[in-house]
Amino acid sequence: MTIEFAAVTDPSGLEFHDSIEQRHLRVGTPETVSPTTVDPQAFRFPVNKACTILTDEIRFDQPYSVTIHDETGRTESNVGVGGHTTLEDRPQFVGLSGPIKLYCRIDTAATVDIGLTAVRIDLEHETTVTIGARSLHDRPAGTITTPPDIESMAAALSAFPSALKSTTPERTWPTLRGHPPLIELGDTLEIPDAVRKSDIGPATGARIRAVSDTGTLPADETTLTGNKAVTETDQLNGLATTSTAGEREAEGEAEIKSKAKTKPANESITITVPERYLTLFQAAPLAFFLGARIQPGTEPALETPLFEYPLPSDETFGDEIADLLKRFFFLDCLTRTEGIFQYNLLERAELEDELPFEFEETYDEPLPERLARYLEVPFDLIETHAPRWPLTAHIPPEPESIELLPFIVNELGIVRPSRGEAPPEPPGTPAADAQLVRSTSEVPPAAIDRSPAPSPSPSPGAPPDESAFVVPDVTDESVEHAWFGNNVPQNASKATIEAYRNQLDRDTRNESIEILLVCNDARMLDEHDLLDDTYGNREELPFTIDSEFGVDSDHLETLLTEGGYDFVHYIGHATEDGLRCPDDNLDIRTLESVDVGVFFLNACRSYQQGLAMIRRGAFGGVSTYGDVANEDAVEAGETMARLLNRGFPLRGALEIARQNTALGEQYLIVGDGSADIAQSDGGAPAIVKLDAGDRQMYDFAVQSYSTKEFKLGTATESNCPSVEDWHLSPGYTPFSTIDQVTVREYLSWNELPVLIGGDLYWNDGVGTFDI
Repeated sequence: MTIEFAAVTDPSGLEFHDSIEQRHLRVGTPETVSPTTVDPQAFRFPVNKACTILTDEIRFDQPYSVTIHDETGRTESNVGVGGHTTLEDRPQFVGLSGPIKLYCRIDTAATVDIGLTAVRIDLEHETTVTIGARSLHDRPAGTITTPPDIESMAAALSAFPSALKSTTPERTWPTLRGHPPLIELGDTLEIPDAVRKSDIGPATGARIRAVSDTGTLPADETTLTGNKAVTETDQLNGLATTSTAGEREAEGEAEIKSKAKTKPANESITITVPERYLTLFQAAPLAFFLGARIQPGTEPALETPLFEYPLPSDETFGDEIADLLKRFFFLDCLTRTEGIFQYNLLERAELEDELPFEFEETYDEPLPERLARYLEVPFDLIETHAPRWPLTAHIPPEPESIELLPFIVNELGIVRPSRGEAPPEPPGTPAADAQLVRSTSEVPPAAIDRSPAPSPSPSPGAPPDESAFVVPDVTDESVEHAWFGNNVPQNASKATIEAYRNQLDRDTRNESIEILLVCNDARMLDEHDLLDDTYGNREELPFTIDSEFGVDSDHLETLLTEGGYDFVHYIGHATEDGLRCPDDNLDIRTLESVDVGVFFLNACRSYQQGLAMIRRGAFGGVSTYGDVANEDAVEAGETMARLLNRGFPLRGALEIARQNTALGEQYLIVGDGSADIAQSDGGAPAIVKLDAGDRQMYDFAVQSYSTKEFKLGTATESNCPSVEDWHLSPGYTPFSTIDQVTVREYLSWNELPVLIGGDLYWNDGVGTFDI
């Protein structure tokens, strides 16, 4: 069972733990409680585990927004930061979204208060409260087998929309887009029944208002973090986020599916693509989002019962598909604000007067009608307002690449061919006056390295993708550009299918987040000391940090293969052929497997070793192309550590570090750029930007990043009281002018990175930051 819970005493309450995703959520109570497990199937909402406690108060240490539901599950109200509401003397549910989804059934009168840093529910008298918890872990429903011909592959990809739970505008919420089924090459086309039977709901877009026959109406979910609010309008209550495929048959589905029997949407929308592997792959994300069927043909087009939209047959096909995906997704995000959860979205306010349709009317239209209205909008009108796309995948146009698509489509990634050019010169090298370079060209001092040995010969049979550098043709349309092709990418991450498969195969982990710091050069202890004060400094999360110094090759091998670490931060020297140890190099390529989640190999030329970590079990990490000056590596190590510790994924952390520190092009992500080591403070992580103005005024803006929990389409808001900045994540807000007093108060209560005048600052403790 992925969700576990236990009573705690200091402070008193309950702690819920997602042992797969390494997520924690604490429920505070005034006195020690004794939870009693109850059947989760009997709970009103789909949950993995449920229990009862006897209490007269419940507290949460994050400012989650609250959704109030009646006994049937119908949404009654939403409450944000600074809000207050009263529960009547009748059964009601309080829903809170965070790293773990919680529902509390309360049968008595109560008050709910949401402050800047906490949520408090005061019950009129001591009573039994039932709490249900659901993991946000997501797994594919099955595996499709397909032969390598275009028609069979098109049929396989047409089954991806089985993971959708709606074709209403609400499908833009991440929890209504499940993980597409996996695909593997074989001799015949085989689509499992678990996939065939997962038909999505109606394509009619009928306004969501009625309670289902089961009375298990799930509703919108809103989460407020310590530095922002994140809305997860989850009408299906996370049907796509349960821990196993068998758990997808959760209650609450009827709110979006309605009572009427309708055809699956992909019987009425078709995308005809040129008969080429690349165009087939490029159409997959759009087909998934629209619930469309893909077919090869000589006249490419997007066809619905209402219209036919021609598509190019040349190399611009991918550009047009990417534009359509962004257009339909973004405008559906704006239209959903007329749905069950209505809020003032910045992007809607900026564009509403310029769009040729009314959102309220459009929300009620069937999907083909909505798409036709969206096509009336010039793309250049909306392009700068749309959320930043999290992922562009550069893949080889060959049959084997179809196995990558479930993972790419899971993030609605844009597909590009793995084409590029060699850079004019290799990645930069440290300045000539650098006092210390993290390369084995310099032997570490005797205190660490008493018996240096020559490096082993390169492993035989090195694959061709570990040699020449390449710059992808497109590098500026997404937060991460993931290169799945041969060669070593610059301005992109080196992605592999193993990184994604390793995460699907992950098992339960320790309750605490296990971090290993290895320092194999005494001259680099400054970085270790900085990291020791950075990792694990969050009181609400359990961290275990092990530090090792001067680790020999045998011991390092044991740590990597048997340690079970969620994160390994290596400080020292490396070459293509190994990590430097006092006795010898440890070549990760010689290991059968590693038991590591995420890593940072902060050493020169650690790319090959990072790639080997991924191919032997890790999820993702950061390595280097070439030599790195020690002082730059220290700054890079500290910055990455702080960002990862605050819940940023690898892709967001590396982008921020590159833009705001001396970290150079030598660093790149290997594996899955969405991998992380810790949850954020309840919602999507963000960086605050401040520019000083006149008369003690500041320009205030937020840049948010998506995570595995808060994917593309999440809506985010800072909890700065004088700023209206609900926006789509990942993305930016425009600058708002606020006074210095407000800025000081905001930063005194929120821990997050702050960019002031182009310099990055850290607000690591409540009440400690000064401007």
